[in-house]
Amino acid sequence: MSRSHLAVCGVLVLALSGCQSLREEMLAANYPPTFVDGFEAGCSSGRSAASPLGRYTKDVARYLHEPLYAQGWEDGFRQCESNQRDYDWRERPDDQRRDQQWRRHVDQAMAAALRR
Repeated sequence: MSRSHLAVCGVLVLALSGCQSLREEMLAANYPPTFVDGFEAGCSSGRSAASPLGRYTKDVARYLHEPLYAQGWEDGFRQCESNQRDYDWRERPDDQRRDQQWRRHVDQAMAAALRR
């Protein structure tokens, strides 16, 4: 398992463990503050990216010049975007049904077009 995967797994455990903020928990677990800053910004951006009008939060100068910030941002973005998409998918069964119907319609239309 790579170091970034371990970090992400560790953050998941921390997020489920109590009343402290994620930032406090990560700092208490000895994550570097620069990594935590990046993780928070990336996580916010990842959750936002899962919506149609996503908005990114990134300190570009830090991202380009501070590897720990960049790694934290990337880890936070991937984890939180994935979690948000999973949550949205589970919480919106009507959307799932419409999406499946639409995909079926597109597949049928494509099959009909290819038969011609």
